[in-house]
Amino acid sequence: MYKLKQLITIFFLLITIIINAQEFSPINNYSPELYGAENQNWDISQSSNKNIYIANNGGLLEFNGAVWKLHPSPNYTVLRSVKVIGERIYTGCYMEFGYWTKNNFGNLEYTSIIDKLEVPLLEEEQFWNIIEYNDWVLFQSLDRTYIYNSKDENFSIINSKTTRAEIFKVDNGIYFQKINEGIFKIEQGTTVLVSDNPIFQQNILVGFFSVDNQKLLLTEQGDFYFLDGIHEVRKWNISAEEKLQSVNVFSSLQLRNGNFLLGTISNGLYILDKKGEFVNKVNKRNGLINNTILSMFEDSDENLWLGLDNGISLVNLNSPFKVYNDFDGTLGVVYASTIFKEHLYLGTNQGVFYKKLNTSDDFKFLKNTKGQVWSLNVVQNTLFCGHNLGTYIIKNQVAEKIADFPGTWAVKSIENNENLLIQGNYSGLGILEKSGDSWKFRNKIEGFNTSSRFFEFISENQILVNHENKGIYTLTLDKEFKKVEKQVVLPPNGYGSSIIKFNEDILFSSNNGVQKYSIENQEFSIDSLITQKLFNVNDTIVGALIPDQKTNKLWGFSNKNIICLSQGKFNDEPQETKIPIPSSFRRNLGVIGFECLTNLKEQQFLIGGSNGYMILNLDRINDSKFNVSIDEIKNNTLDEKSSLVDLSQEITFENNANNLEFYYSVPNFNKFSETQYQYQLKGIYDKWSEWSSDSRVTFKNLPFGKYTFNVKARVGNTETTNIESFTFGIDKPWYLSNFMVFIYLLSIGLFSFFMHNAYKRYYTVQREKLLEKTQRELKMRRLENEQQLMSFKNEKLQHDIEGKNRELAISTMSLIKKNEFLNKIKGELMASEANSKVKPVINIIDKHINNSDDWKFFEEAFNNADKDFFKKMKKYHPDLTPNDLRLCAYLRLNLSSKEIAPLLNISAKSVDVKRYRLRKKMDLPHEASLTNYILEL
Repeated sequence: MYKLKQLITIFFLLITIIINAQEFSPINNYSPELYGAENQNWDISQSSNKNIYIANNGGLLEFNGAVWKLHPSPNYTVLRSVKVIGERIYTGCYMEFGYWTKNNFGNLEYTSIIDKLEVPLLEEEQFWNIIEYNDWVLFQSLDRTYIYNSKDENFSIINSKTTRAEIFKVDNGIYFQKINEGIFKIEQGTTVLVSDNPIFQQNILVGFFSVDNQKLLLTEQGDFYFLDGIHEVRKWNISAEEKLQSVNVFSSLQLRNGNFLLGTISNGLYILDKKGEFVNKVNKRNGLINNTILSMFEDSDENLWLGLDNGISLVNLNSPFKVYNDFDGTLGVVYASTIFKEHLYLGTNQGVFYKKLNTSDDFKFLKNTKGQVWSLNVVQNTLFCGHNLGTYIIKNQVAEKIADFPGTWAVKSIENNENLLIQGNYSGLGILEKSGDSWKFRNKIEGFNTSSRFFEFISENQILVNHENKGIYTLTLDKEFKKVEKQVVLPPNGYGSSIIKFNEDILFSSNNGVQKYSIENQEFSIDSLITQKLFNVNDTIVGALIPDQKTNKLWGFSNKNIICLSQGKFNDEPQETKIPIPSSFRRNLGVIGFECLTNLKEQQFLIGGSNGYMILNLDRINDSKFNVSIDEIKNNTLDEKSSLVDLSQEITFENNANNLEFYYSVPNFNKFSETQYQYQLKGIYDKWSEWSSDSRVTFKNLPFGKYTFNVKARVGNTETTNIESFTFGIDKPWYLSNFMVFIYLLSIGLFSFFMHNAYKRYYTVQREKLLEKTQRELKMRRLENEQQLMSFKNEKLQHDIEGKNRELAISTMSLIKKNEFLNKIKGELMASEANSKVKPVINIIDKHINNSDDWKFFEEAFNNADKDFFKKMKKYHPDLTPNDLRLCAYLRLNLSSKEIAPLLNISAKSVDVKRYRLRKKMDLPHEASLTNYILEL
């Protein structure tokens, strides 16, 4: 039994003690992998353009808000100190010190000044501190302080041997500590003892401040002392002394607001106010990347930079946000919060947690509330907890379950009925009833079983219930609030919908805007004024609206902003306040649609998150001004050789160097404000680009011409006050240069000249050829005409020959007819008996048959028709007689033997004999036709 009690006690100790419940400014942590250098960071400074410079083991780190750049130390040793003075960045390292300046290309160039020393450096000397004093720069090592006059570049040296190099500038005086001797001041190049109190002889001094015109010193053990004289020292007794007993202070800083920061060797950062009260402790457990703080620096925007033994941390002291990080995951996602009886209560997916308000007490777990908590509602001075398992009342840090109706979304009052409350649950609505001083669950409202997360009364017995997927229900309840008598359903109108009551108005919100309910018309209509404030094309409310009746504010969350609407000072138009947030911040605000926001006091609001919560102080929101700058431009040739560009003048690049990369930045170090950039390249891309978080842009293969690159930025919702520009040109390619254009023109002229002459010669030749061709054609035509004329003559001759042939044929036939006729007469006469009487007649007939005149006439006609025939016959057959030729002529006319016989006045058989003899004379073969031979000759 005793062991069981011990286990129970240990269990409750474990669940009631969580991490330190302190809210702190947002912290950005930069690991060595992120900034690209070594682990340790010894000193920090800032330039006039707000760039941060850090002395790192690997060299000089430069951060412009967008890109980290490492400049190796001149002798590649650990850089111990850095101080920006004007345009120079002074640094000190092992056996070396000097300064860096930016050249026209945006790069840092180092100048060593140790060669101006008239005495050599001591062996193994390192320079840990750099202080500015009027025209002098002081470099401190463990053995000496070198005073450099930046005007005449002369040096003076002060011996200041110590075990820790610390030098302080306080009230226009320079102080340092000599071990075993005390505190000294540098006056006119010499040392003056300030205090030889044993405390400062034996303890290492790590801080020297001025408080109300008094010198306040801090030792390595965390003790504060007021310096009242050379020997008089007064300890500052502060309430934080107890917390500082076990610390070993390595670095210190007094902020502009008077608070003191103590950086320790192994316990992180301690913060004290100017009265010495403990404010906060920040270490690796609640935000830092490392617990050893080597250096601290407050920049011009009140950001705190911490140089750590392993990394860099940035604390946004001036941020409107304070953050409570639940690194252990004990709290879980915060869905609800409220203040009740001076306690802060958080409802999470792990249960209910609480702590005393405005204290640094730890959060404690409220037993019996383990599980999902949806709401914490204060109604009639009673704290109700809407839980996954039902409804609880929290009283005196004890949770009492009063309803087993599961999944309570919220508990609300019923107008004109103090003894009844209504609650929305997973499966409908329920009624709580007051009995004496306690509340109990009375009944579930019958007739409605839909999840009722968002609900509001519109009259005593009418209630609106919104369900994102099913629509808006108008329920009419009976007078006893026991059942639904009537219900009307409107279809869903957009996603992310909710119903709230704000300034006595019932508002319905979704992705389509905000609508107001009209009780008279019993319908919703768009509220254009609120919708215009909360919704626009580029930034739309995501999730439910949150009304804060206490401050009369309406809140909404978008992907880019937290938007607050409040009553206008001079009219009814709501005033809009936008608090910009990055997308990573929005993801930490828990589940969309379940955002949690509670007013703590005045202008401070608690916002629930997925791993803790944040506190927003509206009074600390300010519109800071930022400038964008072009840090570096790289020029790349086609073979990818890169070179930096002179930023101080307009440049024209060679045509093959037409690839440019622009680097730009805004020195914004606020964790919860996002920097985005827009650019344009006039001359080719005149339209501004889309907003982007990328701090560089590359243009490749630019054509020749004149260009102006413009870049602007916005931090959150505020655009930079300037637009940074760089004008440059891309030269024409060599083949388009003026000289080449002259060559082209000259070539074209010469080409035209030669082509003109060539064409002239060509056309002359062509003309001559054409003339020759024309003459030839004319000659050919003349020949053709002559040939045609000849042809006509030949045709005429042919016609003549044909005519002669016809005449010959006619004459031949006439002779044949005549001879046949005479022979027939002769035959008749010879057959007559009067032969003696007709004999003279017969002689006359024979005379006419053998008339040589007929043959001559025939021969003449035949020669006209075929003049060469007889010549050929005589040529080929010279032995032929005239009678033979006569027979050949008749055969040439293709006459038969019967037709030839009358012409020769012989019989047909005699013609055949003649033909036979003629064959013999011509020596024709037996099978050859005599007639064909003669015809073919």
